[in-house]
Amino acid sequence: MAKVLVVTSGKGGVGKTTSTAALGVALAKGGKNVVLVDFDVGLRNLDLVMGAERRVVYDLINVVQGDAKLSQALIRDKRIPTLSLLPASQTRDKDALTDEGVARVIAELKEKFDWIICDSPAGIERGATLAMRHADVAIVVTNPEVSSVRDSDRIIGLLDSKTEKAERGDHMEKHLLLTRYDAARAERGEMLKVDDVLEILSIPLLGIIPESEEVLRASNIGAPVTLSATPSAPARAYFDAARRLNGESLEMTVPNDKKSFFGKIFGRRAA
Repeated sequence: MAKVLVVTSGKGGVGKTTSTAALGVALAKGGKNVVLVDFDVGLRNLDLVMGAERRVVYDLINVVQGDAKLSQALIRDKRIPTLSLLPASQTRDKDALTDEGVARVIAELKEKFDWIICDSPAGIERGATLAMRHADVAIVVTNPEVSSVRDSDRIIGLLDSKTEKAERGDHMEKHLLLTRYDAARAERGEMLKVDDVLEILSIPLLGIIPESEEVLRASNIGAPVTLSATPSAPARAYFDAARRLNGESLEMTVPNDKKSFFGKIFGRRAA
């Protein structure tokens, strides 16, 4: 059965689009048929992170408004045949998205893919609420900073009130993805510790992505970290997160390239 996953955040710059791409690749490598949908109308960065910017002809707005068929807008990844991209428009306004049009596109995607991963714009405006509206599962991406965590708390409130599942009275499955984490800095009090974040947000922890230059480098070259033949620390963390999304129970760890071992997180997991 197809699942619609929204990757969201209250604050920009936390690694949401990077995480969408890395998780999409990891799930596709695991044998799933995956499509990434960019809801960030007007900015459109997911195609850059995926290295597909020169292949965009039609976009999400074209399909929503009936100007193009879904098959015309979908871009199949050349490196992983089970991975596709539906890009956002760079020239249109978010008001061009309609609830009816988005619902129709999501329904059509569910007939073709195992995972529909919606990359939401940051914040609480229309594009973000439409990206989460039809989701079965949500990943809230946050940095270990007070402002980022506070904004994420507001997004959790929207997930519990503005989604179709919430309106039906169903439980909205939510997971926390903690990005740009540095255990040494957390110990020095320069950023929040894992337990601090979990105590504030109170949603299950999906994964901890360590601070690494590899993530930025991968985005700049259009090749998500999980594509590499020799996975880096963040790549291993994303692969573990993808396995947890598929129902596997794995010990929560922070991959660490410098010491070549997994630094264990002994703090509690949120229920």
